[in-house]
Amino acid sequence: MDNRAKILSCALQLFATRGYDAVGVQEIVAAVGIAKPTLYHFFGSKEGVLQALLTEHFAEQYERVKQAAVYRGDLPLTLNQIATAYFQYAGDHRQFYRMQLSMWFGPANSTAYKAVSRLNEKQHQLLEDLFARASKDHGNLRGRQRAYAATFLGMINTYIGLSLNGYADLSDELVQQAVHQFMHGIFS
Repeated sequence: MDNRAKILSCALQLFATRGYDAVGVQEIVAAVGIAKPTLYHFFGSKEGVLQALLTEHFAEQYERVKQAAVYRGDLPLTLNQIATAYFQYAGDHRQFYRMQLSMWFGPANSTAYKAVSRLNEKQHQLLEDLFARASKDHGNLRGRQRAYAATFLGMINTYIGLSLNGYADLSDELVQQAVHQFMHGIFS
């Protein structure tokens, strides 16, 4: 692993474990076993490290969800695919997902929140667009796509948070249960 990759790996572990604001550059470089100028060479700052982590990891996460969100007239199937994509990504990238969630629920004026919010808004928009397309087949969705996107993503992130803390298993059964629960709310 080269120095850039080592920096990202150590920073991710530290940010996921202790939070972005609690970790300093010195702690990152000490964990990697390099000098500060090496970190600054690759990233310019601690915020540059964070941006690189978010950009690289989010691209894969977003692509998985985007592929799953292709709507072909079957909303329960599409939502199952999306939930599966999120659960699999979170299972494959537990530290990143924990870091991302903690940042999203951090103080609104913090560097971490500002960095992750634009990426989360992109995910949210993808889901809003899905519900807008599905509203042609399900009239009760019309005009509510923003609320449904927030509710669905919130439910997914809650289950992932439970899993990250050892209270749930991100299984196919949980996908089915979550989507069934969500669809029941739409159709009631």
